Amino acid sequence: MPGNSIGKMFRVTTFGESHGIALGCIIDGMPPGIKISVKDIQKELNKRKPGTSKYTTQRKEMDTIEILSGIFKGKTTGTSIGMTIYNTDQRSQDYKNIKNIFRPGHADYTYQKKYGLRDYRGGGRSSARETTMRVAAGAFAKKFLKKKYNTKIIGYVSQIGKIKCNLINEKEINKNPFFCADIKKIPIIKKKINKLIKQGNSIGAKITAIAKNIPQGLGEPVFDKLDAEIAHAIMGINAVKGIEIGDGFSVIKKKGNEHRDEMNKKGFISNNAGGILGGISTGENIIINAAFKPTSSISIPGKTINKKNQEKKIITKGRHDPCVGIRAVPIVKAMIYIIIMDHVLRNKAQCEKLNHKKQK
Repeated sequence: MPGNSIGKMFRVTTFGESHGIALGCIIDGMPPGIKISVKDIQKELNKRKPGTSKYTTQRKEMDTIEILSGIFKGKTTGTSIGMTIYNTDQRSQDYKNIKNIFRPGHADYTYQKKYGLRDYRGGGRSSARETTMRVAAGAFAKKFLKKKYNTKIIGYVSQIGKIKCNLINEKEINKNPFFCADIKKIPIIKKKINKLIKQGNSIGAKITAIAKNIPQGLGEPVFDKLDAEIAHAIMGINAVKGIEIGDGFSVIKKKGNEHRDEMNKKGFISNNAGGILGGISTGENIIINAAFKPTSSISIPGKTINKKNQEKKIITKGRHDPCVGIRAVPIVKAMIYIIIMDHVLRNKAQCEKLNHKKQK
């Protein structure tokens, strides 16, 4: 199955299924001598693991990371890093009654048409459970970028349904189960999610990420533009249906004199471009919005077909998130870290002697 890897110099390859024995990944290209511990990786994984609150799936997984290679005496060796997480709370029986039926909005139908078979247990490889290893790999990129450039990515849920949440207080993001930075909106979100749980329904969400202290000059011309690679990485996350960088779709209503980022001797006066011009980083904050669809695994009856093309009605039972966007914040951040890390190494290989300024 091609398409399991991302990155060129910092390359991450994942494997495993939702209800398989384990999930795992291989990281190639990690520089040697970087201090990192299981605790550093586990801290990131704990932010996305299931069963952490009543507002997410009740599947109970500890997501305990095991490092198999590439670390010696607490430092990266420069060799390939192998990691794995064992699944411990699979309930495959929840899916037996729909093994011959295609769940609307899921990859069941397309996987069947492409491969001629599919793992019906929680979606198999198409399950968002696969993203655990992306978060684990992102922890390595985060550690390197923090040390070298003081790079930091702030990620938060900026909208759930019609509820908009501004970045009021960054410190509040990890203090609530919604990754919300607007404390006044938390009771409103709780009420909304509780109502959806009772209805057996779900809702979409928008996640905003702000990458700070990004070196200038990252990105390649034409096909490997930094924004194109970020978009590729974010769109590769399960349930993402749209991405904006900088002003995004609001540019449609703007005039040239409103959108362009004018400059003076101190630097850029504005940042409508979201930190990227011509596919290359400017050193300004990279600003990203990602739209997550509502999960299709709901208990409200819906129309579908089975393998014999017979029309059926379906109710999806099991443990599912009423809003998948809630747990996606660490995934979005991890993918951005991975892409920036890859381009830092690529840029170093080509332009090592050039002096690329860090954002002030």
